[in-house]
Amino acid sequence: MPTNSFEHLYLSWTPDKAKLKRPYYLTLANAMEADIVAGKLVAGTKLPPQRELADYLDLNFTTVTQAYNLCRERKLIYGVVGKGTFVSPLPGKKTVRQAMCPPGLIELGLVRGFDRIKAPIIEASKNVLKKGYIEELYSYTEAAGHLHQRAAGAHWMKQMDVHTDSEHTAIFSGAQNIISAALLSLFRIGDKIAVDEFTYANLIGTAHLSHIRLVPVKGDADGMLAGELDRICRREGINGIFLMPNCANPTTCTIPEQRKDELGDVIARHNLILLEDDNTGIPQVTGGRYHSMFSRLPDQTIYICNSTMALCSGLRVAFAAFPENFRVPLLNALFHLNIKTSSLDAEIMTELILSGKAARILEQKAELARERNRIFDRFFPEAVKPGTPAAFFRWLPLPKLGMDEMATERRLLQLGVSVYGSRRFTVTRSACSFMRIAVSSPTDTGQLEKGCSIIRDFMADNRC
Repeated sequence: MPTNSFEHLYLSWTPDKAKLKRPYYLTLANAMEADIVAGKLVAGTKLPPQRELADYLDLNFTTVTQAYNLCRERKLIYGVVGKGTFVSPLPGKKTVRQAMCPPGLIELGLVRGFDRIKAPIIEASKNVLKKGYIEELYSYTEAAGHLHQRAAGAHWMKQMDVHTDSEHTAIFSGAQNIISAALLSLFRIGDKIAVDEFTYANLIGTAHLSHIRLVPVKGDADGMLAGELDRICRREGINGIFLMPNCANPTTCTIPEQRKDELGDVIARHNLILLEDDNTGIPQVTGGRYHSMFSRLPDQTIYICNSTMALCSGLRVAFAAFPENFRVPLLNALFHLNIKTSSLDAEIMTELILSGKAARILEQKAELARERNRIFDRFFPEAVKPGTPAAFFRWLPLPKLGMDEMATERRLLQLGVSVYGSRRFTVTRSACSFMRIAVSSPTDTGQLEKGCSIIRDFMADNRC
């Protein structure tokens, strides 16, 4: 091997020589992969020339070349003639999160809606491609969605007692974009929005970026308490409110009609802007007729129809219904934020709705969710009972453990199970600890049972 004369030369990557073992090319390639996955080598970093790295490590030039070639095969790096070798923007298929986990991770944190049901989606996609106006869908027109697509959205929302028209319906790339547009267009820096004590995690992040304060309001098993909301409005000067009446994320709470009436009175009295986020697409009725908050407060409410995520999470399509007084600012936000939904995705969703496939998919997934919830209840009878037996996720109270929630998540991740602790869903520190379990995400019931068994044993072994 050559004598090292580069000990003090700056190199953009200097692996630990002591950790290199035979075969050197393989351990060197694995070291590079580990540093890329860990974020020590970020995308776009120019790697040391192979000969200089070989001299630095006292290795043969061909050994380093073999390591670089292996990393290139793994899609970790790429070369540009005359410029050098660089870390790829998308380094392979492994993520930082996956690197922490053993193989066969059971996903119970991220909510996926039975993604294996793809046949109707594929069929609808094929039907769309056969339409005579397919070329029009590839043009950047109609930022809020084509007229017939918005009409389909208005038709879909009628089942949730949201009666609107195509002029007061817009298509967004998911519920999160509707929330972002609403916060930026209808609220000002420093405004306050009332939320449940545990609320939608992405709302918390977006409000923080928008410099809008979220104010938690106490609730019970039926949701936010109207008296507490009234008291907070009088004390804090609240500007808006965020509710998920049908199946609150993460608590699974469903607000009954009487509580909706009580909350509606307070919202009207204080002239609050209401963001009504619905992720079910199925009215939750325990007796009598279902009524949305939008139907109670049509001039104050933006209705976020996120049930399309349950149909197919890969189609980033969500409908928003809004009153005339919100129309201009909300659509301006949609245009200026440049978050126009793919016209092709919107057309596929339109096909699913108008063909009746969308309703059948939701029915099929609801039955699968009921089965998953029965399994979950068998393992955790102490869990919070959901407002709907077809909930895609559950809310599990944690016993007092010998570690905090972050450590609990990490330990379970090491055991092969991903979960989300309640700290992700609160704007203040809570004395209660919970875990959100996405029962719809495992690939089959066997995987769900295995994940529940691991969590149950973990809690028993670490209980204080």
